[in-house]
Order: sequence, then structure tokens, then C-alpha cells
Amino acid sequence: MPNSYKRVDAHLSNLGYCSRGEAKNFLKMFRVCVGDERIFDANKKAYHNDITVDDEPLDAESLVILMNKPSGVVCSHNDAGVLIYSLLPIRWQRRNPKISTVGRLDADTTGAILLTDDGVLNHKLTSPKSDVAKVYEATLAEPIKGDEVDIFASGELLLNGEKKPLLPAKLEIINPTLVRLEICEGRYHQVKRMFAAVGNRVIALHRVSFGDFSVEDLKPSEYKVISQ
Repeated sequence: MPNSYKRVDAHLSNLGYCSRGEAKNFLKMFRVCVGDERIFDANKKAYHNDITVDDEPLDAESLVILMNKPSGVVCSHNDAGVLIYSLLPIRWQRRNPKISTVGRLDADTTGAILLTDDGVLNHKLTSPKSDVAKVYEATLAEPIKGDEVDIFASGELLLNGEKKPLLPAKLEIINPTLVRLEICEGRYHQVKRMFAAVGNRVIALHRVSFGDFSVEDLKPSEYKVISQ
């Protein structure tokens, strides 16, 4: 686990406790200690793991968060609307580097999404070479025909406007208009485009899991730290 050595004001600002300019006042207002010694010098250098604020350890230097994204929330730092980051604690919103989503879900899509400030991990999980399984539940406008299971599993389905067929995907029929689909790619609007390719339309989409992490025990907007 990281245990960086740097100035206390850098620790505090990077983790979102305060800005560097606010650090001096922060040390007056809160009991910041290095080991057992309370400090008032924001320039003092220390290891992350040795610092406490009001007897609590500093937040982790890197976070991976699993959230059950609700409908109507946007996975962006800049777009209009309710941003997904507004559902996190204010301190986490001020971290540097910023916490970002691992990929995106459409505003009307709900369910499992990871957020992290680890850029290397984010790139790894969103890389086209990543084979992380993602499971979706899709509500369809029309009843399933039955041949979709074989079509999706064939590895030959070609999406409109693309030259490379999709990798095999596993489709489970729950009822005629509700299905569970497991894919290991992350192409643009992939699930919706897959059903469009077989003459159907997705009217509601929920991602049940991302890799090993499921949101079936999380209510909408709830989240938990899964790595730090």
C-alpha cells in the first residue's frame, strides 16, 4: 500500500481536507498529529500512515469505490445535470488526482460502476484489451424471439457501422421481456445496439455487476470502498 513521504499540507490538500493555503488554519482547528505529537507546522514532512486528524487516520491515498448508480445521474466532471461525483463525500470530491468513473453508464442506465483516483487502474480496466465481465439486466420493448441466445454467443454479430464482430456474449432469458446479458467488451452503447441489431429495443438497463463486484446488496446511490 502507498505510504508517501511529503509535507503535511500536501497530504491534506491531495486528500481533499483543505487547500494548501488553508492548511495552517486547518491545523489550528483540528488536532493533526504525526505519531503522538500534535503539529502546527504545515511544512513539516511526514509519512501518510503516521498522520491522524482528530485521532482518525488519514483517508487512503488511493480509492476504488463501487456505486449503485441511480437513474438520471451523469458520469462526467463537466456535463450539465446531476453529476455522479456529487453523491460522494465533499472531501473525496476535492481529491487530487480527481476521482473518475471507470468507463461510463448512460444517464438512464443504473447499477454497478467503479470510481477511482488511480489512473493506471482506470486505464487498465477501460482498455479494449480488458476482458472484465459485465452483467446487465435489460427490459425489452418486444418479447424475446429465442434465437438471440445463439446469435449473441456466436461471436459473429456485427453492430451497425462497425467492421469487427462482437466477442461471444452470454444471454439468459428471465421472462419474455427481461433478460440478463454478460459481455466482456465495452463498446459504445453496446447492449442497446446488440438488441437493436436483432430487431428489439432496450427500454430499461441495469448493470448488475462489474467483474467480481455486484451491487445487488446496495440501494440506488449507495456505494462502498472496495480497495484502498
